[in-house]
Amino acid sequence: MRLEQAPKAEQREVTMDIPIIAQVKIQAQVLIPLVKTLHAELGEERANAIVRKALGEQFRKFGEKWSRTRRSDDLGDSISSAFAAYAAGDALDYEVVKQTPDAFELDVTRCRYAEFYKELGTPELGFLLTCSADFSMAEGFGPHVQLTRTQTIMQGASHCDFRYALRKREKCPPAGPRTS
Repeated sequence: MRLEQAPKAEQREVTMDIPIIAQVKIQAQVLIPLVKTLHAELGEERANAIVRKALGEQFRKFGEKWSRTRRSDDLGDSISSAFAAYAAGDALDYEVVKQTPDAFELDVTRCRYAEFYKELGTPELGFLLTCSADFSMAEGFGPHVQLTRTQTIMQGASHCDFRYALRKREKCPPAGPRTS
């Protein structure tokens, strides 16, 4: 018996209706031992750089896909819906500080991702594998989106402070007098 793949044009992306928190827990079973082995073989700094590069590209693509499917110029609505996906399965408790077409600001007050990695005794790997992805995903939303975050629960803070904003577009200087 021979299985044939569908031609590329017919291949469809498989999506999972599993909350992201459950996906993270499943992935951690493979990623934590892998990262620990990379640390032992390459050193922590080099290994973490490789992991950030590999996962960063993946999360940037997630951000691009999210942005394409939303097709909205309203940053507040777009980021709000993305956070709802990451909060599914009771994964996050958060308070919206500001939501406008140009900004979305929130404080995560409880994070089950952080709780999970702390239970495993690897909060530093939780930050590497989960929290570090936030900036890559924001890059995927587009070059006009800027994320500022100064603290995370994963690193021991009382809350995570996410501040998304549209970058200010530089204005061209007015044209000077013409001389001929």
